[in-house]
Amino acid sequence: MGRLNYLAMKTDDQVAAELISSDFNELKIAAKKLVNDATRLGGLGFGTSFLKWVASFAAIYLLILDRTNWRSNMLTALLVPYIFFSFPSVLFNFFRGEVGRWIAFIAVVLRLFFPRHFPDWLDMPGSLILLLVVAPSFFAHTLKDSWVGVVICLLIGCYLLQEHIRASGGFRNSFTQGHGISNTLGIVLLLVYPVWALVLHLI
Repeated sequence: MGRLNYLAMKTDDQVAAELISSDFNELKIAAKKLVNDATRLGGLGFGTSFLKWVASFAAIYLLILDRTNWRSNMLTALLVPYIFFSFPSVLFNFFRGEVGRWIAFIAVVLRLFFPRHFPDWLDMPGSLILLLVVAPSFFAHTLKDSWVGVVICLLIGCYLLQEHIRASGGFRNSFTQGHGISNTLGIVLLLVYPVWALVLHLI
């Protein structure tokens, strides 16, 4: 009797394992179809580049919002490294060049010699420009253009989303409170680019 029960349990485990395996295969097939459809619509490179622009501008929007009327207790300074790692190459190279050096130089001079005329809301943008200009090539090229930068963006997006939901008093409140919808959608947009990039990397 005990042997029969053991055989029955073993058979059930095998069935469960086969079901899980088939589910994973179906997910893999669905992901490949999604990639193929995206390629037909304009290519994977275009999709990734477009999502980079969307994510970067969503982060900039949230940064401006935090400096003006959002005023959350979250660690929104994380938006600066997020923008650094997700910034489209055209803008990244532009601000990393001579233009960025001049902006960084003016920001440092104002901060040192005219602190009263340097508004608080310029702290984060100034830090971003300085980071773009002075970052070593290891961060500016090696990490930024690799899956490590994508994972960093994903972790920052997940952290900000869970902190925003907690600060709002729950998932439902994050979509119903004042400025809740725009803030939540902005943070959700931060997740779209790294998730898409990681899916492409894994496939």
